[in-house]
Amino acid sequence: MSHEIQRIRNIGISAHIDSGKTTLTERILFYADKIHAIHDVKGKDGVGATMDHMELERERGITITSASTYVEWEGHHLNVIDTPGHVDFTIEVERALRVLDGAILVLCSVAGVQSQSITVDRQMRRYKVPRVAFINKCDRTGANPERVTAALRDKLNHNAVLMQLPIGLEADHEGVVDLVEMKALYFRGDNGETIEEGPIPAELQEQADAARTTLIDAASMFSDDLMEAALEETVTPELLHSAVREGVLSLDLTPVFVGSAYKNKGVQPLLDAVNAYLPSPLDLPIEAIDLDENEASVKLASDPEGQTVAYAFKLEEGRYGQLTFVRVYQGRLSKGDTVFRASTGKKIKIGRLVRIHADSMEDITSAEAGDIVGLFGIDCHSGETFYADGPRLAMTSMHVPDPVISLSVTPVDSTAQNNMSKALQRFTKEDPTFRVRLDPESSETVISGMGELHLEVYVERMKREYRAEVETGAPQVAYREAISQRAEFDYTHKKQTGGSGQYAKVAGYLEPLEEGNYEFVDKIRGGRIPGEYVPACDKGFQEAMEKGRLIGFPVVGLRAVLEDGNSHAVDSSDMAFKVASRSAFRQAYSRAKPRILEPVMKVEVEGPAEFQGAIYRTLMQRRGNVLGSTEDGGFARVEAEVPLAAMFGYSTDLRSETQGKAEFTMEFAKYAPAPSEVTTELKEKYSGQVAQEDD
Repeated sequence: MSHEIQRIRNIGISAHIDSGKTTLTERILFYADKIHAIHDVKGKDGVGATMDHMELERERGITITSASTYVEWEGHHLNVIDTPGHVDFTIEVERALRVLDGAILVLCSVAGVQSQSITVDRQMRRYKVPRVAFINKCDRTGANPERVTAALRDKLNHNAVLMQLPIGLEADHEGVVDLVEMKALYFRGDNGETIEEGPIPAELQEQADAARTTLIDAASMFSDDLMEAALEETVTPELLHSAVREGVLSLDLTPVFVGSAYKNKGVQPLLDAVNAYLPSPLDLPIEAIDLDENEASVKLASDPEGQTVAYAFKLEEGRYGQLTFVRVYQGRLSKGDTVFRASTGKKIKIGRLVRIHADSMEDITSAEAGDIVGLFGIDCHSGETFYADGPRLAMTSMHVPDPVISLSVTPVDSTAQNNMSKALQRFTKEDPTFRVRLDPESSETVISGMGELHLEVYVERMKREYRAEVETGAPQVAYREAISQRAEFDYTHKKQTGGSGQYAKVAGYLEPLEEGNYEFVDKIRGGRIPGEYVPACDKGFQEAMEKGRLIGFPVVGLRAVLEDGNSHAVDSSDMAFKVASRSAFRQAYSRAKPRILEPVMKVEVEGPAEFQGAIYRTLMQRRGNVLGSTEDGGFARVEAEVPLAAMFGYSTDLRSETQGKAEFTMEFAKYAPAPSEVTTELKEKYSGQVAQEDD
């Protein structure tokens, strides 16, 4: 199936957890005739939402992996990706936004801008993704779209402007007022599939006139024609549409739509807005790097006739082997074509090419620039670029956050060992935030990820998908060590073992680094250390930082300055200077007043206002620092910073203190010095482990 590129829309649906993303996607599929029955996210009817096709997703009622589909709407081809809202699966949002041209930011009309809304918005800004906002759940008690629009401006710094007004709120929510066409829209039929147009209700006319004036004022900043028409009072819908589109594409305007996906209201006008305002692949600049020209920037065009460049943004192990999700940026991918992997230069032949709809697919023969499709039988990692004959081009990589929590996993028998190895190999290939390492001291397999839920899901998947029965150890926090003051070193490494020996002398100092993890500064003058040995010194310091002297965790925030040294014509070598630098680090480290840093999480708890005191109590008991709280319509939200080490088991405590009526989200905020009692406990535990190993 070939599409005019200007009629393609690659969009993502992103939001805070439980804002209704998957419910909205289910309605989009229904109205676009992709599915013929609507199912609930929680799977009350035993089926579950189409896009939550994983068994675990249906059981828990959450989205774990981003799911891709495509629909046709009013002559446009929409590739749609539904992303998770839970912060533990943030990489799914990162990789989706990396390849999308536009997005729908979904907000709850009661809760408004929440913690994950802020995170998602930051990710959209990182990849310069134009977006429209959809204020969902206007049928809920306490719904207030105007307050949410104000929060978009105040909390997220959006130039947010209402494109619609709700007709009734809460139980009285009937439809919407279209402020461009100035008419009322009602959604009739069993599933809201019939749109009935009518005049604006008299009680809303004055409010609609004022809101339209606000809309015209905001949009006229992006169109001289609209500004002139506004002065002459001859504004047409076409002029308004054109100006809003300009504002959206420049990332300077966020049009806001309202409705209730669950009650089937407001979805079709939102799809019309996607066609009207969000960009096609032709509307946005695309850049790659030329690996043969020192990573020089190269402009690409969404041209099917250009050199093929495609980006693998997600992997999934399916029934037929590895399914690789690919965005074609330039050129054309056809069955039987040969392309190259940018990372290795290895040739790859395109076998099976498919369009993806959740967990089902349709075979196709080719895909052109602007499309998102799937490939089978390709061996690669997430983030790989494929290119055809010509310059060795690669797309820039996505942002991958570092894991903050670890867990040891032990197979119960040899069969489980083999199955666990297969599972871990697959999971690390699919998910860049999921890491696996072998602990050299305990010989245990340690998995690391973005949170308790993240690791819990992978352990469950090992058991279900690979029949790997494993036992898990206590969660481990990713502590760090850092120095707090400058300390000098002057170390000479001498070793004579018959024949040529080892000799290297290094002198300089270590000091705290305000930003970043490590910096090496070469201040050697007069060739005191020959230039060929300086990189070995740098390597030696980096190796020494891998394991701190306090509790054995990596050292961060350090600058190593090399000022002086000495060498020997025969006995000096790379190895000698590396060893000397490692020893010099140890010499200076204890004098630099090292301290332990612990990961601190930003925690947001939401629940009925009557439990606000209980929520405060649960946070204070866990060394939490409350940043602020808001209360609105009997609903309270408390924001705090809490050390990750104190957050284990928090969900159980919160449920028992609030009768199961409160929920929380958590994401990494920063590293901060651990208090003395925690530092003492960690040091004692580490020295006990070291003593045990020595015995």
